[in-house]
Amino acid sequence: MSNSEHLATVMVDAFIDAVERGVDLVPVVADSTSTAKISPFMQRFPGRLVNVGIAEQTLVGAAAGLAIGGKIAVTCNAAPFLISRANEQIKVDICYNNTNVKLFGLNAGASYGPLASTHHSIDDIAIMRGFGNIEIYAPSSPNECRQIIDYALDHVGPVYIRLDGKALPELHDDSYRFAPGKIDVLRTGHDVALVAMGSTVHEIVEAAAQLAEEGIDATVISVPSIRPCDTQQLLATLAPCKAVVSVEEHNVNGGVGSLVAEVLAEAGCAVPLKRLGIPDGQYAIAADRASTRARHEIDVAGVVKHAREMLTRQVC
Repeated sequence: MSNSEHLATVMVDAFIDAVERGVDLVPVVADSTSTAKISPFMQRFPGRLVNVGIAEQTLVGAAAGLAIGGKIAVTCNAAPFLISRANEQIKVDICYNNTNVKLFGLNAGASYGPLASTHHSIDDIAIMRGFGNIEIYAPSSPNECRQIIDYALDHVGPVYIRLDGKALPELHDDSYRFAPGKIDVLRTGHDVALVAMGSTVHEIVEAAAQLAEEGIDATVISVPSIRPCDTQQLLATLAPCKAVVSVEEHNVNGGVGSLVAEVLAEAGCAVPLKRLGIPDGQYAIAADRASTRARHEIDVAGVVKHAREMLTRQVC
């Protein structure tokens, strides 16, 4: 296992390696060079990066044009601005027209903390799931992030990758192999299944360890591949458990909790589900990350609390 690493740094290293092996990759930023931590790339390949200024709609349009011209275009800017401001351009220029653009949504979730709801990206997965013809990924560790990026650069077609804004510790050793569509089962138990995407996977890993001390055996499931998703594998992992708790730094609608609910409902599986995230009709609070997660009970304590409640409540 390695030390914590920012996923944006992993992204930039992957870009440098790709160009060095001959990939005609062009990053496009919207005055977001610091957010993207892209300076090492700019120093190594001066003149290869395109900066359109604070103009996310232009960012996406330019990336689409580069892709049509045969480049591997990658956008690198903050998720809340990429997804909200360039919504129509993503839908039409990227998804509908099937351009070979890789959209990187940086500082996703409540990464910006005290900057509040204008800077929080708690609806990006819901929006992207509503668009057709785009693959969606949310890595939870540096190793997984690198493998997802390498896959995305080789894959021909639109991709959205949600990257957290803080350094994340490694969850996987060198034997881990990411595969599009596959869920990542980090621990197997028979009592409760804990499911998360991105950085909240670390919350459920720790929650499972605390639950084990109480004699509660938890399955821990990371969902790095939102679309495609092997729903049969997900269902087979959830079905043996007595209850499911999903956890995400995202609105409870449209994200990993909704994905789990859809899988259970469509299979007629009666395992009860509790979705933890930003509640319906609310925004993430303006606070540091730990306070935000505690407020919305998407931290370790909240997961442990709701896992206990799900196992003891009377199910109709």
